Amino acid sequence: MKILLTGANGYIGKRLLPVLLEKGHEVICIVRDPRRFHLEESLQEQVQVIKADLLNETSLANLPTDIDAAYYLVHSMGSGTPDFYQAEARSAANFTAYLNQTNAKQVLYLSGISQGEKLSRHLASRANVEQVLRTGKVPVTVLRASIIIGSGSASFEIIRDLVEKLPLMITPKWLHSRCQPIAIRDVLFYLSEVLFCEPCLNRTLDIGGPDVLTYKEMLLKLARLRGLKRAIITLPILTPKLSSYWLYFLTSTTFSIARRLVESLKTDSVAENHEIQQLIPHQCLTYEEALKLAFSKIEQNSVISSWTDALVSGTINQHYMDFVQIPHNGVFTDRQVIEIHRPEAEVLENVWRIGGQRGWYQTNWLWRLRGLLDKLVGGVGLRRGRRDPVNLRAGDSVDFWRVLLADKENKRLLLYAEMKLPGEAWLQFRIIEEHDKKYLEQLAAFRPKGLTGRLYWYAVLPFHFLIFNAMARNIVHYGSASAKPISEGKP
Repeated sequence: MKILLTGANGYIGKRLLPVLLEKGHEVICIVRDPRRFHLEESLQEQVQVIKADLLNETSLANLPTDIDAAYYLVHSMGSGTPDFYQAEARSAANFTAYLNQTNAKQVLYLSGISQGEKLSRHLASRANVEQVLRTGKVPVTVLRASIIIGSGSASFEIIRDLVEKLPLMITPKWLHSRCQPIAIRDVLFYLSEVLFCEPCLNRTLDIGGPDVLTYKEMLLKLARLRGLKRAIITLPILTPKLSSYWLYFLTSTTFSIARRLVESLKTDSVAENHEIQQLIPHQCLTYEEALKLAFSKIEQNSVISSWTDALVSGTINQHYMDFVQIPHNGVFTDRQVIEIHRPEAEVLENVWRIGGQRGWYQTNWLWRLRGLLDKLVGGVGLRRGRRDPVNLRAGDSVDFWRVLLADKENKRLLLYAEMKLPGEAWLQFRIIEEHDKKYLEQLAAFRPKGLTGRLYWYAVLPFHFLIFNAMARNIVHYGSASAKPISEGKP
């Protein structure tokens, strides 16, 4: 069957794609920018990639009409735009208009479980998208889930951040709200099994794991699993806005996601209808089993996707791949060239492991300070880390950078700044050869916007002298027998 997959670059979409291919379906992926859509070489012949923007109705004109079903996995929860409700409605309306011209027999949408009459803006938008999709002629199947637990999921990373970093937590009262966490593996199972399931057409089905827990219980269970002693105190004086700031500064999430999560977590999110068990019987993983599976994936360096993969996780320009070449004019640069006296593959490996747990090879406390300052002005900060400690691909986040190019064959890594800046910034690493000698070239480039941008560059110039030369030298020598200790020990 021919399946159309939207949100193919997102957390769910990246994981659902191989599941659909394993079942023998032909999959068409809709992405805004094919340049940042990473596809394993073994899968390329089985997948068609089409460029389209669901917010731009005219861009859908060339989409195929001979599809059998479509997955709508698009949302704007972390976009940071105040009109995300209208944007999600417009996107769904454009997609519905397109579906009306196709042969599709089903459209599938992953929504959120919600209780109570007063929904958060985020959950209200999800519910509105459900209604918009139902206005079309194509039968709709809606799956509603609570907290999704999996390596790289926003919910899992936030819970992990809080537990692993805070021995004592002063928390808002919404930690007593109840939810029904579900493993990402089970979400993918249901998404694939309801496809072409006739009794599931025009139905809304709740999905959830076997455990109903408060958020406080979720935190304490994770702490016990990690062998950590944690104390949690809840205070009624923490308002939703204060709670949002609390999550934003203490975890790797963006403020827009923190705010919308807090608004949603004020009410219970527990499955009310259990029809899915009659239609598709399945034993879901417990919360503890889901946690163990997530940590095992992290330990095996096999995290397929992360919440940071979606561009809405930060403030970066949606067309950031247009910046894959560093401009020559109007740009300030800091260039360091260090000769290599060891196998270049070892140096390239050091480059590919930059950021995350490995750190930045020099004065990591300054990088953390820069991340904190970025958080204070509403940026993404340094806590996002990396999807994978070893491998990089275009579109990955590396702390407050975004990978534009990760070309090991040509020995070049190019990062684009996603932090709040009065301009645009790049950080490039290349291994070059001159006069039969090999060098690591490290190039920091900044294109200022106006006077503020120029003042910023000169203000941080002293820190460049402190960081960049030693950073390049440490990348070249890290792990060699002659390597000197890096400041603060191993990064």
